[in-house]
Amino acid sequence: MVEKAYRSMKTVGAGNIALGIIMAVVGVTAGILTIIGGARLLRNKKELTF
Repeated sequence: MVEKAYRSMKTVGAGNIALGIIMAVVGVTAGILTIIGGARLLRNKKELTF
């Protein structure tokens, strides 16, 4: 019974680590894309005329 609990804790722990890594990569990617988008807006700001 105890071995079964340890086995499932090991599986859940590994899944949580994998999910954490994926979330970190997605967060960094979203941040980089936001910075690139902001830089493009600032670069094209001089072309706007009102």
